[in-house]
Amino acid sequence: MSNNPDTKAANRRQFFKVAGLGAVAAGAAGAGTIAAPAAAKAAEPALESAGYSETAHVKTYYALAK
Repeated sequence: MSNNPDTKAANRRQFFKVAGLGAVAAGAAGAGTIAAPAAAKAAEPALESAGYSETAHVKTYYALAK
């Protein structure tokens, strides 16, 4: 390894560029896998009546409100 400060600075900058790009790529890949199950979980079957329906989140509210 060289003791030239310019070479050390260049290597360090290159390391942080690669590390930053890797973090962005990992975040983008992770966001796609997390969003799909959340969307499937949030979807509830359509009911024929447009009136009041006691869904899972309403039941949770009632249980916590006691």
